[in-house]
Order: sequence, then C-alpha cells, then structure tokens
Amino acid sequence: QVQLVESGGGLVQDGGSLRLSCVASIRSFSSYALGWFRQAPGKEREFVAAISRSGVITSYVDSVKGRFTISRDNAKNTMTLQMNSLQPEDTAVYYCAADDVPPGRVRVRAGEYDYWGRGTQVTVSS
Repeated sequence: QVQLVESGGGLVQDGGSLRLSCVASIRSFSSYALGWFRQAPGKEREFVAAISRSGVITSYVDSVKGRFTISRDNAKNTMTLQMNSLQPEDTAVYYCAADDVPPGRVRVRAGEYDYWGRGTQVTVSS
C-alpha cells in the first residue's frame, strides 16, 4: 500500500519562505516519478512541479519558476519543495503525488498520478 504524507505548510508573510516535505511509504521509491500540485478554494487542482525517478529531470509551472525548487532523496523516501518569495496567490492546499513511470519521465497532469497525499495548507498573507 502506498502512503504519501505532506508536512511543512503554514502561515507566512508575502515574500517569505516555506519548505514542504513529502514522505512516502513505497517499495522501490526510486521507481516513482513525483509531483506537487496545489488547489486554492474554488479552483481546480493545479500542477506546481514534478521530478523524475532519479531527480535529474524537473518541471515547473511558469508562475513558480525561479522561486520554487523540487528535490528528492531516494535514500530517505522523501521529496521536498523549497518555496521562496512566496506570494498571496500561492495560497492553497499543496499535495504530493507519485506515479510508477519509466526512467527519464515526469508527469504534469493530475490524472496521470496514481497516488496522492492528503495535503498541507500554505497561506501567504499580504
């Protein structure tokens, strides 16, 4: 059974930073591509960032490029999202997701992911 647990959310001021973590209970963690999505109230779930099995390939939505960094530690079954220069429009529930994919691939569509965490709230005050 696959379990993903996010942590690190909270309340931060405009321009502040947060570091989200996702710990996975998965056999062969390195066989999974991972991603971060977010959902604001009244909006659809939105792709934020993704990382390949080895961590070499990453992808970001344009609105977070240069501010957010996705990374993973396959030895610790952990993925992180370092979020800097946070803006009020980054306010959302952030979810981590995992999908069993071939090497060198990332997934950017929510429907392609098989496993999801329950989310962690990020609130950026202006």
